[in-house]
This record gives sequence, C-alpha cells and structure tokens, in this order.
Amino acid sequence: MSNRTRGLTAAAAFSLALLTAACSNQATSGSAADAGNALPSSCTKGRPVLGVALPNTVNPYYVAMRQSFLDNGAKNGFDVKIAIANDSDSTQLSQINSFVQQGVCAVALNAVNSGPGAASVAALNQAKIPVFSVNVIISPDDLKTQNASIVQYVGADQTEGGKAMGAQLLKDRGAKAKISAGIVGDPDQIPTNQRDAGFKTALKPNTNAKTGPTVNSKVDPNVSLQVTTDMLQGNPGINVIFADTGPGTVGALQAISQLGKTGKVTLYGFCAADTALNATYKACAAQEPADYARIVVENVKKYVGGAKVPAQVLQPLKIFTSGTPGPGEVG
Repeated sequence: MSNRTRGLTAAAAFSLALLTAACSNQATSGSAADAGNALPSSCTKGRPVLGVALPNTVNPYYVAMRQSFLDNGAKNGFDVKIAIANDSDSTQLSQINSFVQQGVCAVALNAVNSGPGAASVAALNQAKIPVFSVNVIISPDDLKTQNASIVQYVGADQTEGGKAMGAQLLKDRGAKAKISAGIVGDPDQIPTNQRDAGFKTALKPNTNAKTGPTVNSKVDPNVSLQVTTDMLQGNPGINVIFADTGPGTVGALQAISQLGKTGKVTLYGFCAADTALNATYKACAAQEPADYARIVVENVKKYVGGAKVPAQVLQPLKIFTSGTPGPGEVG
C-alpha cells in the first residue's frame, strides 16, 4: 500500500511572484470581456478548435497529458488539434504559427523551454488567440520583452514538491545527519529550478547538509544516466541525489546501480513512471498531467463562454514513500 500525502501548503512567495509576472496583465481572475479581448470568430462555431502544443510524447508525462486533452476536449465540445514539437523550440513556434493560420479558438501551450515559449505567446497574442499555459512556466522577463501575456497558468506547486523531498530526506536520515547532495536537474526550466530551490530550502535547518553540483539531465533518461555517472565519479562523497524530473530519476537510478553505489547513495526525486520505491529510491513527488489538461480544457470553455477564470491554478503533488505511483502519477 502506497504512503501518499496530498494537500501541501500554498507555493512559496518566490513561486507566486514568478507566476504572477508570467500571467502579466491577467494577474487577477478575469474573462475575455474584462481584458477587452475579442475572441476569434472560430470560437462561435459548433465545435471550436482547441490547439494543444506539447514538447514530445516520449516522456510518459506528455503521453498522459495528450490523451487527457483529447478526452476532455471531446467531452467539453472542442475539436482538439495536437502538435508535438519533438523538443524543438523552432518547430514549436512553426506549429503555433500553423494554429494561427488555422484560426483556432484557443491554444494550450506546454512550451519546450521557458524562454523561447514567449515568442509563441506573442504570435498568438497578435492573432487575438487566448493562450493557456500548462506545466512549463513561460519566462516573465521574456514575456515582458515580447509585450506578451497569457490568460492562465496551470501546473504543480513546484517549490512545495521540492520542499517535501528535502523534508522527507531529513525525516529519514535525521535532522543533523551528514548529507552531501547532488542534483540531477534541468537548469533551463523555471519549474525544475523551483523544485531545486524548494529542496535546498528544506535542508537549510541542517548545518551538516550541503548541496553540491547540479547536472543537466535534459529530461532524458539516457542523458541523465551519463551526467549522473559523471557527477558521482567526480564527487565520490555524494550520498544523496535529488532528481527533479521523472526521466532524470530513471537515469539516476541506473547510474547508482551501474556504479555499485547501491546502499551508499539514496535518491529523492520526482516520480519515474512504473517504478517502485525501494531502499535506494526513497521518496518521490508525483504530478498528475492528465488532471492539469482537464483543468485547462474546462477553463478554456469557461473563458470563451464569457466566465471569469483565475490567472493561475497550482495543484498539490502526491508524495510517495513506498509502493509504486499509479498510471499518470509522474514527475
């Protein structure tokens, strides 16, 4: 039986500040009418088109999100068109421009990267197509540079997920345990940086806990395997790894095993798909991408119908300390 925790506290002020900035002039709840925006004419059709832009469908996270957009889109009366960017910023921008040419009613954007995603938002703004951002936070600075804004952001309470992993580590090891932690991360993304910041914050009360190098897994298990291997070989004192994505967790676990570090290095991270917790893989935080997609679809429907929607929706994460996360409960 899995040991799960829901209902984490609200995001840290740092996270809220980023999200508020990212939502630009949609910083409070509002409707299209409140914002003075005319909706695309296609929104009045019997089955308006909702464009969905995703980075890839290699990561199980996006597989679950894609299916949920299709299912919930159909349920809410949308014709859903999905574009997969294969982790290319330029491909995603081209796909966004295609959505503009098609005259879609609205777009759900899971940007490939936080910074370049602002160009996609700007292109949609120019076409008066409302943008709902999900999972990856669009860089507030880049949005400001592009004079662009989104209607709503939907995602996990990232900082609290990282804090939960750090708190669990201290609970398992002891409040004064000697900890040398390496981070298998993705420094190019705001959400993963928030997770790392939360993890480090949770460890601060323990003066014997130190966080060392951060390596870039590029949210790819094969890359994660290589960079974790290099990190552990170059830093033999590391006894804990925090992996801030599911694919990062997969590769890090393989590296620990292949280097014969089982029993010497433990891992806390965001949940890997279909992977059981054990003596090495101590705890994980799970997102629910299918639920995020459902929330986006329902709020798009409300917005184009003239109702108010909040500028941001932060969902709590599930915390596992035993068992195996279920389908769609991934990092």
